[in-house]
Amino acid sequence: MNLEKAKEILKEYFGYDSFRAGQDKIIENILSGKDAVGIMPTGAGKSICFQVPALLLEGITVVISPLISLMKDQVNSLTQAGVKAAYLNSSLTERQYFTVLDNIKNDLYKIIYVAPERLLTEGFLEVLSGLKISMLTIDEAHCISQWGQDFRPSYMQIVNFIDRLSPKPIISAFTATATELVKDDIINILNLKNPYVIVTGFDRSNLYFEVQKPADKYKSLEIFLKDRKEDTGIIYCSTRDNVENICKFLNEKGYEATRYHAGLSDAERKKNQEDFIYDIKKIIVATNAFGMGIDKSDVRFIVHFNMPRDIESYYQEAGRAGRDGTDAHCLLFYSGQDVRTNLYLIENSRDKIYESPDVERELKSRERERLKIMANYCHTSSCLRQYILNYFGEDAQDGCGNCSNCKTEFEEIDITVAAQKILSCVIKTKERFGIKMIIDVLRGSKNKRLTDLGLNKLSTYSIMSESDSFARDIVNFLILKEYLYTTNDEYPVLKLGNRAGRFLKEKQTLSMKITKSDKYAIETPNSDDKPGKSKSKKTIGTHSVNPQILSELKALRFRLAKEQEVPAFIIFSDSSLIDMCMKMPQNEKEFLEVSGVGKQKLELYGAKFLEILSGKRESYNEIKQNADEHQVIDISAIGTVEESLTISAVADQINAVIMQRGKKISAVKLNKYLVEKGYLEAVEDEKGKRKIPTSRGKDLGITITEKTGFGGYTYYTNLFSQEAQRFIVENMKDII
Repeated sequence: MNLEKAKEILKEYFGYDSFRAGQDKIIENILSGKDAVGIMPTGAGKSICFQVPALLLEGITVVISPLISLMKDQVNSLTQAGVKAAYLNSSLTERQYFTVLDNIKNDLYKIIYVAPERLLTEGFLEVLSGLKISMLTIDEAHCISQWGQDFRPSYMQIVNFIDRLSPKPIISAFTATATELVKDDIINILNLKNPYVIVTGFDRSNLYFEVQKPADKYKSLEIFLKDRKEDTGIIYCSTRDNVENICKFLNEKGYEATRYHAGLSDAERKKNQEDFIYDIKKIIVATNAFGMGIDKSDVRFIVHFNMPRDIESYYQEAGRAGRDGTDAHCLLFYSGQDVRTNLYLIENSRDKIYESPDVERELKSRERERLKIMANYCHTSSCLRQYILNYFGEDAQDGCGNCSNCKTEFEEIDITVAAQKILSCVIKTKERFGIKMIIDVLRGSKNKRLTDLGLNKLSTYSIMSESDSFARDIVNFLILKEYLYTTNDEYPVLKLGNRAGRFLKEKQTLSMKITKSDKYAIETPNSDDKPGKSKSKKTIGTHSVNPQILSELKALRFRLAKEQEVPAFIIFSDSSLIDMCMKMPQNEKEFLEVSGVGKQKLELYGAKFLEILSGKRESYNEIKQNADEHQVIDISAIGTVEESLTISAVADQINAVIMQRGKKISAVKLNKYLVEKGYLEAVEDEKGKRKIPTSRGKDLGITITEKTGFGGYTYYTNLFSQEAQRFIVENMKDII
C-alpha cells in the first residue's frame, strides 16, 4: 500500500505535513502486512504509527491500552479529527457498554480501545467473531514482561486473545521504555514472526534534566515554582503522606494544586484527574499511580520530590512533560532516605504476584540493581541525558548542553587521601557494613550499635574530618568509578570493587568533580549565605509571538473545550496555537498550513480562530520587529572591576545585564570560547583535568592560582584581570 496515501491521511485527519523520525518506516511495514514493534520516546508520536494504518487497512483495529484516561483522551482526539472510534472499559455504565458493543457489531468504528481485562469477556468475543480485525495494537507493551518495571498480569490475557483470532491479524506493539531484555520478551511472548523492529532513539531534546540534593525540599520546591504559577506541572512523591503534605503546602502558598493517590476514593481520583486535565488545577501532586497514558500535551514541568526506584519509571514519568515539543523542565530532588524508602517498597510490595519464591528472589534482586543505577544517576557529574540514553543502550555523546550537569561549572579536587581512608575502613570492617556505618566509623560516631560492635577501636575510627554529606559524595563517586560496590541484597553492604586493589597497591591519585556551590559548602560549612547556589530556574525557550494574541487564542480554546467537555489540548495543543501566532493565517487555506490542523478541525474551529487572527498580521510583524530590536544588548551596561574575578563571577556580572533581555551565559560557555580563541588550554596531568592560560591568555591578564580547601585538598582556579573581563564583555556578541 502506497506510503503517499498514508501521508494524505496524516494531513487530512491529523493536520501534519510529514512524518516524524521512524513513523513512516513502521507504517510502511504495517501496511505491507508485517508485525511491528516500536520503541519510541514519549511524545514521539507512537499513536500515529497505528492510527494512520488503521484508517487505511480493511476492517477494524483493536487497541489494547492499560488505563482509562489514555483511552478517553485518544478517543476524544480521534473524534475531534473526524475518526470513528470508541473505548470499552470500567468507566462505562452497563447501558453505555452494550451500546458500544452494538455499534461495533454494526461496523460503526474503525478503531476500538479496550482494557486488557475486557478482552476475554463473552460479549466482546461474540461481537468480534463476525468482524474482520485487520490489526491488534498493544500499547505500553512493556507491561507484558515481568522483567520490566511495570509488569501487569492482566496483559498475559493478550496471548490467549490472539490465539482465538482467526485469521491472525497484524500485531503491532509500542512502548517508550524498554531495555534489550524487555524488547526480546515482548517479541517472544506475543509470538511475533520476523517482526519489523524500530528503536527511534530515546532522546527528548526539549526536556531539561536537573538533579538537586537540597537540605530542605519544601523550600527548594517553593523556589522552583516561584516563577511558574501559570505553568502546568506534575509533582511525583513516593508515599501518600508526602502527596497530602505537599498538596496542602502548595495550596497554602497560593498555588492551584490537587492530589492523586490510591488512598482516595474512585470518585475523588477521577475528579482530581479531570481538574488537572481540564486546566482547573495547574498542578497535580501524585504517587506513581497517576499518569501512565495521560496524553496532556502542555505539561511544562515534572518534579520528582522523591527519587523513583528505576530509570525506566523516572524517564516515563519525566516524559509526560513537553509532549507538544515545547521546552519543559524535569527536576529530581534526591536524599538518602529515598533509597531506603524504595528498598522498603521493593521488599514489601503488595500488588505483585510471583510465580514462585525463586522468581520472586530474582525479580527483587533485579529491582534492587535498577535502584542502584537510579541512585547513581543522582550522583553522577557527567551529562544526565547521556546517562539515561546509555542505560537504554543508545550511544550518546557527553555534553548535551541541556541538563544541570552540563550547565554547571565543576572543579576537580584531589580526594586521594579521603578515598584511601574509606577503602581502608571497608577492609578493616571486613566488608560487612553499609554506607552509613562506614561513614559513622570514619567520622567517629558514638552510636550504640557501632560501639557495641567494637568498631570504635579500629584504626580507621574518627580519621575523617569531612562532613557527612561530603563523605557520602565521595563514597558514591567511588561506587560510580568501580572502586566500591554495594551488594544486591535487602540490606546492601559495601565491598571493594575491581579497581580498589590497584589504587591502594600502586598509590594512585584520584580526583573528583564538585560544583562551585559544593566547594563553598565544604570550605565554609556553617555559612547559610552560599554563593552560586542553584535556584533551579532554567530559562525556557521563547517564541517570537504576540502574547496578547496567544492569550486570546488560549481563551477561545478554553471556552470551546468547556462547551464540549473535553480537555483544552484536545481542541489544539499549545504548539499549534504558537504556530498560529507565528504564521498568522488569514484564510482557510493558510489555516490548513498550521501544524495540527486537519480538514475536520478546520471545519469545526477555523472560522472562530480566524476571527481572532484576521487582520492582525501586519501589526504582529511590527511588534515582532520592535521586539527583535529590543533584544540588542548594550555592552556598555556590563560592568568590570579592578579585582581579579573567577570565570563564574565574570558570568554573573554579564548575566546581571543580559538576563533582562531574556538571555543568559554560562561560565562553561565563556571557557569554551576562550579555549577556541587560544586564550585557555585544556590539559590533563597529575593535577587532574584543568583549563590553564596560554601565553596569549597570560598576556590578556588571566592567571592561575592554587587553593587549599576544607579537608586539605588542593584545587586550581583561573582569575581574570579587569583587562581580561573587558575583552570578554567586548566580544559578547560573538560568544552568545
